[in-house]
Amino acid sequence: MKNYAKRISGLDIFRGVAILLMVTYHFIYDLNHFNLITIEINQNPLLLIFRYIIMSMFILGVGMSLVLVHQHAVNWKSLRKRLIQLGLAAIAVSISTYIVFPDSWVYFGILHFILLSSFLVLPLIKLPKITLFLAVVIFIGSSTHYFHLHDLFALLKEPLCLPSPSSQDLVPLFPWLTPLLTGMLIVQYKLHEKIFNHKIFNINFSINKILKKMGQNSLIIYLIHQPILFLSFDLYFRFFSK
Repeated sequence: MKNYAKRISGLDIFRGVAILLMVTYHFIYDLNHFNLITIEINQNPLLLIFRYIIMSMFILGVGMSLVLVHQHAVNWKSLRKRLIQLGLAAIAVSISTYIVFPDSWVYFGILHFILLSSFLVLPLIKLPKITLFLAVVIFIGSSTHYFHLHDLFALLKEPLCLPSPSSQDLVPLFPWLTPLLTGMLIVQYKLHEKIFNHKIFNINFSINKILKKMGQNSLIIYLIHQPILFLSFDLYFRFFSK
């Protein structure tokens, strides 16, 4: 039980780092949105790499967490809680982005992806070889553009009023199932024990205590940090930029 708790602490710290990087990325995004800096967010290679690293970290963490939680038996209580929390959060993100960005609202962002994929991969929890096979196949299929959901988008675009050509946050199943399955493999093959036993995940470090708290509250931070940033910028322009 002690080692299990230690691994969970390491995973929370890992999530905390992802959250910190995400807030940093969105701060840069908001600076650009409010014209305090000028940068092509969706074309700058460094920012694109930064964004993909953050997304990969979040999704890797989801994969690891799924196996840790359900490795002995499916924890239906946890799944119900996830369904309610992520479902409501995903709806809130879609509605709020539709209000603020009607031409590029989030219809299938990272929360939507996590919610759907968490249920899709459940049958693979105790099947590491099949998980590995699917991870490789999806990676190759996505890289060669054989795996995509373009036809589904075309079918749903008009009835659901989906934005085109882009969304503020789009995380399609292909290729993002690959890092999710990779996270599962890390735990299935016990690699997380070596990773989270490394000294950089030492919970006695002050910074790691903060990161652990951030990781444990990653969903609420995800939901509130942008409204806080937007409000801060609004207050800045109202009272300090004259």
